[in-house]
Amino acid sequence: MAAAQSDRDRDASSALCSEFLSFSAKDTAARWLAAADLQQEIYHHLAAYVPRILCVGPSGGSSREEQREELACQLLLLAPLEWLLLGAEPAAGLAALQENNTPSPLCGHVFKVGEPTYSCRECAADPTCVLCMQCFLGSVHKEHRYRMTTSGGGGFCDCGDAEAWKKGPYCHKHTPTSSSRDSEEDPVALLPADMVSRSSSIFSVLLRYAVAMLTWEQEDQLPAGLEPPDRGDSYYCMLFNDEVHTYEQVIYTLQKAVNCSQKEAVSFATTVDRDGRKSVRYGDFQFCDQAKSVIVRNTSRQSKPLRVHVMHSSVVAHQCFALKALSWLGQIIQYSDGLRRILCQVGLQKEEGEYSSLVDKLMLNDSKMWKGARNIYHQLLMNSLLMDLKYKKIFAIQFAKVTHLSHCYTPAPLRLQTDFMEDDHERVVSVTSLSVQLFTVPTMARMLMVEEDLMTTIIRTFVDHLRHRDLQGRFQFDRYTAQQAFKFGRVQSLIGDLKYVLISRPSEWSDQLRVKFLEGLDAFLELLKCMQGMDPVVRQVGQHIEMEPEWEAAFTMQMKLTHIISMIQEWCSSDERVLIEAYRKCLSALSVCHSGLPDGEQPISLSLAGHCVETFRYQVSQDKVSIHLPVCRLLAGLHVLLSRTDVANRFPEQLPLGELSPPLLIELPLRCLVLCAQVHAGMWRRNGFSLINQIYYYHNVKCRVEMFDKDIIMLQAGASMMDPNHFLMIVLSRFELFHIFSSADCRKRYSEANKDVIQQNNTLIEEMLHLIIMVVGERYVSGVGQVEAFDEVRREIIHQLSIRPMAHSELVKALPENGNKETGLERVIDTVASFKSPGVTGRGLYELRPEWNRHFNLYFHHYSRADQSKAEEAQRKLRRQNGENTGKHTPVPLPPPPPPPLCPLFGSLVNLLQCDVLLAVEGAVLQWAVEPSGGGWTESMLQRVLHLVGVALLEEQQQLENSSGDDDVTFNYTCKITRPGEAPSTSGSVLALLESLQNAPHLEVHKDMITWILKVPDTETWTVRDKDKAERKRKAEMARLRREKIMAQMSEMQKHFINENKELFQQSLEELEASTSAVLTTHINSGGVSQVCVGPKRVGGAERRQLVTCILCQEEQEVRGHGRAMVLAAFVQRSTVLSKNRRRNLPDPEHHDPVFMHPDLSLGIYTASCGHIMHATCWQRYFEAVQLKEQRRQQRLRGHTSYDVENGEFLCPLCECLSNTVIPLLPHTHSPHHRNPFSSSVSEMITTFSMATYKVGLKLNPNETDPRVPVLSWSTCAFTIQSIERLLMDEEKPLFGSLPCRQDDCLSSLARFSSACWTAAPPTTTHTHFIRLLAALVPDSQVETPPCILDIDMFHLLVYSVMSYGSVHSLDQSGRRAVDSAHLHLLHLVTVAHLVQILLTSTTEEVCMDHDGGESEEEELTCQLYNTLRKHLGSVLPEVTSGWQLFRCVKAGVLPFLRAAALFFHYLNSTAPPADLLVSGPGQWEALLSFLSLPSNLLQLYHGQHTLLEPLIHRESNRLIELPEDYSVLINQASSFTCPRSGGDKSRAPTLCLVCGCMLCSQSYCCQTELDGEDVGACTAHTSTCGAGLGLFLRVRESQVLFVAGKTKGCFYPPPYLDDYGETDQGLKRGNPLHLCAERYRKIQRLWRQHGIAEVIGHAQEANQTLVAIDWQHL
Repeated sequence: MAAAQSDRDRDASSALCSEFLSFSAKDTAARWLAAADLQQEIYHHLAAYVPRILCVGPSGGSSREEQREELACQLLLLAPLEWLLLGAEPAAGLAALQENNTPSPLCGHVFKVGEPTYSCRECAADPTCVLCMQCFLGSVHKEHRYRMTTSGGGGFCDCGDAEAWKKGPYCHKHTPTSSSRDSEEDPVALLPADMVSRSSSIFSVLLRYAVAMLTWEQEDQLPAGLEPPDRGDSYYCMLFNDEVHTYEQVIYTLQKAVNCSQKEAVSFATTVDRDGRKSVRYGDFQFCDQAKSVIVRNTSRQSKPLRVHVMHSSVVAHQCFALKALSWLGQIIQYSDGLRRILCQVGLQKEEGEYSSLVDKLMLNDSKMWKGARNIYHQLLMNSLLMDLKYKKIFAIQFAKVTHLSHCYTPAPLRLQTDFMEDDHERVVSVTSLSVQLFTVPTMARMLMVEEDLMTTIIRTFVDHLRHRDLQGRFQFDRYTAQQAFKFGRVQSLIGDLKYVLISRPSEWSDQLRVKFLEGLDAFLELLKCMQGMDPVVRQVGQHIEMEPEWEAAFTMQMKLTHIISMIQEWCSSDERVLIEAYRKCLSALSVCHSGLPDGEQPISLSLAGHCVETFRYQVSQDKVSIHLPVCRLLAGLHVLLSRTDVANRFPEQLPLGELSPPLLIELPLRCLVLCAQVHAGMWRRNGFSLINQIYYYHNVKCRVEMFDKDIIMLQAGASMMDPNHFLMIVLSRFELFHIFSSADCRKRYSEANKDVIQQNNTLIEEMLHLIIMVVGERYVSGVGQVEAFDEVRREIIHQLSIRPMAHSELVKALPENGNKETGLERVIDTVASFKSPGVTGRGLYELRPEWNRHFNLYFHHYSRADQSKAEEAQRKLRRQNGENTGKHTPVPLPPPPPPPLCPLFGSLVNLLQCDVLLAVEGAVLQWAVEPSGGGWTESMLQRVLHLVGVALLEEQQQLENSSGDDDVTFNYTCKITRPGEAPSTSGSVLALLESLQNAPHLEVHKDMITWILKVPDTETWTVRDKDKAERKRKAEMARLRREKIMAQMSEMQKHFINENKELFQQSLEELEASTSAVLTTHINSGGVSQVCVGPKRVGGAERRQLVTCILCQEEQEVRGHGRAMVLAAFVQRSTVLSKNRRRNLPDPEHHDPVFMHPDLSLGIYTASCGHIMHATCWQRYFEAVQLKEQRRQQRLRGHTSYDVENGEFLCPLCECLSNTVIPLLPHTHSPHHRNPFSSSVSEMITTFSMATYKVGLKLNPNETDPRVPVLSWSTCAFTIQSIERLLMDEEKPLFGSLPCRQDDCLSSLARFSSACWTAAPPTTTHTHFIRLLAALVPDSQVETPPCILDIDMFHLLVYSVMSYGSVHSLDQSGRRAVDSAHLHLLHLVTVAHLVQILLTSTTEEVCMDHDGGESEEEELTCQLYNTLRKHLGSVLPEVTSGWQLFRCVKAGVLPFLRAAALFFHYLNSTAPPADLLVSGPGQWEALLSFLSLPSNLLQLYHGQHTLLEPLIHRESNRLIELPEDYSVLINQASSFTCPRSGGDKSRAPTLCLVCGCMLCSQSYCCQTELDGEDVGACTAHTSTCGAGLGLFLRVRESQVLFVAGKTKGCFYPPPYLDDYGETDQGLKRGNPLHLCAERYRKIQRLWRQHGIAEVIGHAQEANQTLVAIDWQHL
């Protein structure tokens, strides 16, 4: 079958090729033009060619296949259309079109996924108005405050749309010129008439064809006129995307169904996810159908099965061409606005029936199409209809009808929104997502509102979709299944549309707009009525609630509606007639809700303090109560607007204020607040967490504006319209506290009562007093108090910063956002706070300026309890520091701040403060406070009463100041509090009580506040204050005397102790002196004799004894070659930090020869240590324990730890630093002479470390007999020294004396270990190595030819030859001096070789400035050596005249080598460094040469020995890549980066390698590769080549730095990009512009150069266990 098939395909394609040559697009076009029925002709042509060109054979063919298809499509199908349309050669015709076209000022650039978008926070009409990067950079907005986000794909750039911007709508490129056409002029008129008719018929045919094919539902037939001439039996098994199944399920199913490899299945799954469908099998019908049944069977178990169709290949081919045709139309209309308008006309032309135009058909079938098709036609709609202002309006009306309106009027077609609810794609790919493009344009939105009732319809659709109601008609959400949540999410997109419609409020109203808006408001009130009282709760008594009730749906809905409620209030506030009408409607809606309250609750009458009030019996603790009261709260909002706009004063006759019943208004909000109080008092514990969560959200910043805040306002409105005594009595009654204050002996009865009840009542009294404080004092709402929005935000900020200094992002989170995502923070913040910028870590903080502290109110209504106590503590501390004369624990008063004046409508609120009931309550509490609390009252209760008294006194003071003397001041609090209380509580007056409490010992804490209160009304109390001061002074004096006495006693005891133990002190002093004098002598010597570290003249560190302590057993021991071995915890890793060639492949471990290191250092082995020392035996015991623990852990739970025990990793027992081996400590002797100078335990440790370097360096299993073992040990020594020398150079630190001791110890033990490690290998091995090394410099015919001198790193050569010489020297027994001189000879030899290397590779430019003066000896000799080389090499080297320049080159090139050699010999021979090298500065060069005992003129080395000697490159340190200063440049690069594997698709997680600058497609199936038999993501694969397993990446879309080590270890690190407030924005959630912080980037670079990445990851994973569970290898 298959063979025959492929033959047939081959024939078909060869037949096609011959037709290619004979086909003429021009003639075909001419034939079509002459035809009577164009559609028939084109269809005939397509029927013949499409199935032969597209979709021939299994899909997913090679890129050559794709190119062939593209080419054939262009030549055989599209070219004739272009000829027909243009009537000329296409290229010329299109150029002519473009030339005559005057482009529209709209930019219309459609965003790709992940592309940066910019919105100006000052000028955008709303947050959906965005610019593309090019337009933004060319606009005025880049100087403003802007927000930068990454696009989800699909929107387009609003540049040029005047309605989108308050100012600056055009960038430089799109600014309309004077010549540009008037928008009213018809662009079609500019085209030739014949072209207009041709284009209209072509567009009509093609669009009809495309619509027919994309909405085609039969899998086996084609529309009339398109049936193929010969129908083969070839089918595709087509798999479609859904949002239900996971990648894993799809991959697993495909592997079973079409038995493909996992790789193929992954690629299928990725394509299905991206394009929405993919053919997974090609062949005859039965073959495909079999695959289909397997897929359906395998996926139908858990949920609905995957959608699979078996489609005839010709159907698939036509669908593919339909998409190509749509793309082609989109490209053609870019050339001419006239053609664009013709396409719009064709698309929107009505045929028969309401929804008959082609565009309507596409939209109505939207949910049936696959992702790829939707994307292409949405793109076309954007390029055509949305770019033509005339048709945009017509389209908007059609769109609104099709999406929202259809179900209100016509029963006919399927409704889009309903389809969308049932559809299982994300909203982004649904056509409904275009609403943001249409509804946010204010003129469009208003037009649709007036002409199409848009607002009403959206709301009604929304209400219809939520069908779950209870008996009273309120919403009721059952325990939510995932399916429901999905539906609900869909329904919420309707709220999104409504928000777009309301986002900008009208500046002038037409009568029609008023009518339609109020109709919409009616619909909205219906919605709110369904929410009023939903999810009611009843207190559980006795046993705990069984099922937590569903509460989240209701709150989700509330959060989504919050902005809409606020926007509706804003619309109302902009027109007085609308406001009055809205207030009426809302009031009648509320009275409907109230009539639904259970009637016939029995009336009761309450009396207290000579007042009496009628109310009814209701107890929150027994009856139903609900948190959701949106109708009440909307009324509260409108009531404030009446006050703010002063309508209440000017048109009182138009307002139904007489119908208001204040007790009814306050009833529901009061119940809600009492519920919160009772929950705080612990009375609702048995109702579970759902209630606690509801209360949390009720106060939370996301909801409080339309919930808690409005409840307080409603109480304020009620209280301002009632007798204050009545108001307070109702409050007492609802708090269930009335009986406590109404009878005198009640407290006594209570003392015998249950302790819990007393505690509950105390909390309730506190909460009630707090509520009264809020009702009287919360005036910072424009309309309640005489304040502006500015003051409101400022007060919020002051109180947030009173808790502690905060970062900008924390403040933004603490403030409520409006519909435009603004909080108003930036306008205010600088007036009240000062900014402290961050260092290398941390973030910038705002601190409150001290002059604002006096505005602090302890009972600020948005404080949670925790906030309140933190703020109180912080404020007291501050005031203590400022008031000098007080001690640490003396209380400081926190008096209430002076309140702003109230608006007239709320003016009578003040009377609450002086009404009899409140005075009675205050009197009662103060009376209780006279006796120390036996649990009968609490301190916070008293504190609240004092606060209330304080507020009243301030209020009175303000009224006195503001009154003009002769008018009667109504507020006379002072005379009220001096009156004694009336019966039944015959206590003294409030003032008298306060005076008696002032000196009560048990109220020390409140003393200051009471004193402050008594001081406000009169000044007699000053005398008390002075006495107080004197008393404090006396106490302070006594304390001082007591301290002095104690100090004297202590020093006496000290002297006594020293006398007793005299000889002990004497001894230690002598030792100290001795050691300092030793140090001094060495320094004095160094003045006379120069320090030398190598060669016979070296000043050896005499046999130093070294005493160390084991960190595990705390025993002290000397380091000896024959003693117990001591070891140092160390971490060995491969490194590419110094690499100059990242493209070099990693060596093949089996055959790699490490004896010669290439100078590009592409892969080294680096050893680091934390410097902690242990006995070898202690360490072995510790490590065995770690292994055992790991085995046990693995049996218990899978998953990784932060260290990998199988690879020998462990954490240092002391500092938890990641380690994977130990370095043995060897004594400071000269290198060993005879074969086994070490005890068995030391030898064992030498082997351990050698094996570790072997294992890490070659990635092989340990093998002690491998001759390469010693070489790798020497290699890590050389590479580590080189790395550290570079690090010191880059940080401009001196060569010696600036290393931390852990690195110092590490280098010295490494050097000593390397010089001794040959003892563990057979001598012949080391000898051969030595001979090979020497032969590289001194040729020897018997040795195999060494590598070219330019391919050897000389420092490695030096270290290897010095180390291997030890074993050669052990053959003859000559003394120590022989070894030293051999070392010196080797150093000389290698140095000369290095000089030659440098000269061979030096590039000297001709110097512009002549070096003055005669040539020095150095320069002359340099020239001689250079010319000798030229003579030997022919004239490969250019001629150089300037010896000065050559020598400069040599000096710069040889310096790193000399510095590294100095470090090496210093550690090898333990020589003290010369003083010049302990500081950075001049004189380094000479000191280096003398320290290495080299002649001061280096070139004498060569001229002393006139044999031909031989080159290295001057080394620049490696840096991480340069990053752009502005982060959006990176985002832009990333958005244009396509995944290298999945044909031109945008990468989802583009990730930048910071080491080499590669962009990778991370965290996606498409780019996984195999590494050591395991699938790994692109980053992990890249690290194995670029960083030898270590990687530093920047995840561009997340703005996150990623560190990876190996496959199982990684961590995230703060990025080096900060916003203007000194904060990083990981995940780009806030969208503030980000800029590179050079300090932080340097810090990351330093970590990398120090080889500290693995350690950072280790510490991060230890600190945060969630990091361990991440599959790092898939990134």
